[in-house]
Amino acid sequence: MKRATLAQPGGLDRLQITEGPEPGEPGSGEIRVRVHASSLNFHDYGVVAGVIPTEDGRIPMADGAGVVEAVGPDVDEFRIGDHVVSTFFPKWLDGPAPIDNFTTTPGDGIDGYARERVVGPAHGFTHAPENLSHAESATLTTAGLTAWRALVVDAGLKAGDTILTLGTGGVSIFALQFAKMMGARVISTSSSDEKLERLSALGADHTINYKTTPAWGQRVLELTDGKGVDHVIEVGGPGTLPESIDAVRIGGHISLIGVLTGRAGEVPTAKLMAKQARLQGLIVGSRAHQREMIRAIEANDLHPVIDRSFSLEEIADAFRYEESGQHFGKICLTF
Repeated sequence: MKRATLAQPGGLDRLQITEGPEPGEPGSGEIRVRVHASSLNFHDYGVVAGVIPTEDGRIPMADGAGVVEAVGPDVDEFRIGDHVVSTFFPKWLDGPAPIDNFTTTPGDGIDGYARERVVGPAHGFTHAPENLSHAESATLTTAGLTAWRALVVDAGLKAGDTILTLGTGGVSIFALQFAKMMGARVISTSSSDEKLERLSALGADHTINYKTTPAWGQRVLELTDGKGVDHVIEVGGPGTLPESIDAVRIGGHISLIGVLTGRAGEVPTAKLMAKQARLQGLIVGSRAHQREMIRAIEANDLHPVIDRSFSLEEIADAFRYEESGQHFGKICLTF
């Protein structure tokens, strides 16, 4: 079985393609999956780049999509031949978040999906959307579900709302797609005019170049007649949060998802108080959330935006491409 492993202390040059033992037959409550695709996330990059320490020889990648090859005893939900997609927190099935770390996350605390076959608990997977390819399904585990939880589960998105997305990474693009699917207005930012045009083509109602308009929070207020947006998909962290607070309406909602500008920094707390806005951190979502999202994707025939796909052997090149920041949407591995 072909797989990618990461030697410690990490780094893209420490990724190796090796032959590993084929997994055996699934036990009680388990399934065996032939993995066909994965997708890259900022968290995966942190692991393979050595920013997030893990065990020596770890198999990376949190996202996995493929086909069920074998079903163990006491599994009623899946059959041989079913298309499935992994979950980010295999033990968070439903209800409030029970975990604040990545000890159970594939590709970090446990081995992930940069391998051809895996045996694991059936509850670590859901059915994949019937309308998506393996590569498209593999984008849902982390980025898709994060955007879904932020907007639908936590923020209660409804038709007529206005949201603000930052940049053109996977979470932001999914947020744009979900918002338009549900009848919301979208304002999107990027530093690239070319990418702004692509955002408009996806349905963004207004776009802002944050390099030429550094006070983009004020520009959002202008575009909303001084009211501000209902929801902000905040992926930047401390470097962008002050502008996001400017941009949100009084009593609005900011989903703190990413730390692309750093892990700590000053927050204008007085301004946040004055806005009476809700600042909510989140890490992906539950298995139940994923199943709800997949139903919506199927009902609306939504297709994720994939920038480029690489083979498993090209995993280091895939991460170098992510590192370059050239991508628009998701980068995938197919194998």
